[in-house]
Amino acid sequence: MLNKTYKEQLQTWDKQYLWHPFTQMQDYVKETPLIIEEGNGVFLKDVNGKEYIDGISSMWCNIHGHRKKEIDDAIKRQLDKIAHTTLLGPSNIPAIELAKSLVGIAPKGLTKVFYSDNGSTANEVALKMAFQYWQHKGFKDKTQFVALQYGYHGDTIGTMSVGGIEIFHGAFRPLYFKTYLAPSPYCYRCPLGKQPPNCSLACLDKLEDILKENPGRIAAMIMEPLVQGAGGMIIHPSGYLSGVHALCKKYNVLLILDEVLTGFGRTGKMFACLHENIVPDIMSLSKGINGGYMPLAATLATEEIYNAFLGTYTELKTFFHGHTYTGNPLGCAAALASMELFEKEHILENLEPKIKHLQTKLKSFESLNYVGDVRQCGLIAAIELVRDKTTKEPYPWEERVGIQVCLEARKLGLLIRPLGHIIVIMPPLIIKIHEIDRLLDIIRESIQTVISSELR
Repeated sequence: MLNKTYKEQLQTWDKQYLWHPFTQMQDYVKETPLIIEEGNGVFLKDVNGKEYIDGISSMWCNIHGHRKKEIDDAIKRQLDKIAHTTLLGPSNIPAIELAKSLVGIAPKGLTKVFYSDNGSTANEVALKMAFQYWQHKGFKDKTQFVALQYGYHGDTIGTMSVGGIEIFHGAFRPLYFKTYLAPSPYCYRCPLGKQPPNCSLACLDKLEDILKENPGRIAAMIMEPLVQGAGGMIIHPSGYLSGVHALCKKYNVLLILDEVLTGFGRTGKMFACLHENIVPDIMSLSKGINGGYMPLAATLATEEIYNAFLGTYTELKTFFHGHTYTGNPLGCAAALASMELFEKEHILENLEPKIKHLQTKLKSFESLNYVGDVRQCGLIAAIELVRDKTTKEPYPWEERVGIQVCLEARKLGLLIRPLGHIIVIMPPLIIKIHEIDRLLDIIRESIQTVISSELR
């Protein structure tokens, strides 16, 4: 454990030098920083020796737990050979082997792998591929995109252009290219005022209106399949994804599936699109790709997309895009070890009882007066807090109810992060049943403490 003087120095330096993402620093510098020193399994430990359940998988990335020996060893073995070499020209062994492995587990038809660094860059790659594909095919006017309300695909300019979360994206709107936003299938707060299951997926009709009016202008539809993450862990109703796929085919629009969050077992299958047997034209991956160990992302495309970029050097059909750490050998080595663990430890098979247990335990939250909606897909879940259960009136953003709940949970040994008034649950896939129980007990107690304080 660190000595008291050094711990205090770290806290001072943190406030003096660091600018934390998605964090209002004016508030942050008033608090005592939580500084993580180490981790093991589903637990994190701070500089004071206190342990926390990693309830959000270190920003939705960690799958196999922290300090997983097999992944640690794979990185060490690769480090003894080489840490990094460019993929702009030369290749490297882990990048080649991982590409083969990814194609082997991906929906059939996705045959080419383009590496980058994170979810935003994976989606930037996808958008640029889709745009340039149509240019090469002679459809010069297909330059626009369709995305979903409440969608989130990253924080780079291109990915924000297809984002649908006003609080994140509104300030930068003058920088964006043209995107049509279709209504989200947010059943609890249906934008069309419908009630499931009798709505006949009317939101698909609105999407079709957009596609029907603009088939010669729209290059691609981009969406998060089954679960819209940062938009509020919105769970899509059965049949919506396959409906989108059918409409894209009907109107000659490419389908990009952003599986950055949902990929690698989060929904109970390796990829969310497998629940409805959908094969997109392009698929973006990151976060869990190597168990949350190192920056790495991949964009998978079909042979049709890839072939459109083939030509003589003078035709300028090359995909002029790349990143410094594309195909980084250390990240790819970690990913290969993660892929092996899925098979060796039967990760997907072992998820089913955990998913069912989580579902059962979450039902007890539904009766609470301040819980408007509880939703789940695999080991992803969300508890939406409301001021009025009848009217579904949410707590105002400025009251920071979600943040207060998460701070209370931290005191009790659980690290989570809210989306406004929505409490997010996304632990590592290797979490045990009794650890799920402890996680939910802490959330319940934290919510009750904060709401009781609000009511006084």
